[in-house]
Amino acid sequence: MRKIISFTHISLDGFLAGPNGEMNWIKIDDEIFAHVEKRISQGDTALYGRVTYDMMESYWPTAADKPNATRHDIEHSKWYGKSHKIVLSKTMKDSNLANTTIISDNLADSIHKIKQQGNNEILLFGSPTATHALMQLNLIDGYWMFVNPIILGKGIPLFKNIKDTIKLKLMTSRIFTSGVTELSYIVDSQ
Repeated sequence: MRKIISFTHISLDGFLAGPNGEMNWIKIDDEIFAHVEKRISQGDTALYGRVTYDMMESYWPTAADKPNATRHDIEHSKWYGKSHKIVLSKTMKDSNLANTTIISDNLADSIHKIKQQGNNEILLFGSPTATHALMQLNLIDGYWMFVNPIILGKGIPLFKNIKDTIKLKLMTSRIFTSGVTELSYIVDSQ
């Protein structure tokens, strides 16, 4: 069965973004990109909320074609183009988007069906509203977080309105030269 892994950059105090969605505090460099590319390349499915999907769709399909495209832009653009996209949205309509599934209702049933198809991880990229909805239904199987060395004090939290305690098991950790720390957890079902 496939697992949904929440992939996020967070502040030390647990925020995904500033109060107005600011993400300019996130440290990203070639070392982190190379590390992330290895894991992402093993997957074939991305899960987004509508806002994050719109942001990704406005950049990644043509990122590799830009004259100043970085190696990361080229590689991630290729991956994005061939990966299946799942979008959680109550407002988007399925207008035959290429390689895209829109889930607008019956969230738990729809996600359970998708988890039964294949073995690769489903990476949930950022998407605070989608993440919170999936957390409420206990549908996230792991958290792959890049903790940035900053305290925001306020913003959009990763963990919000958690009904029950979620026990986690640390799978990997890594400190990057930028000071960002990777923490990869799976939900401990014991």
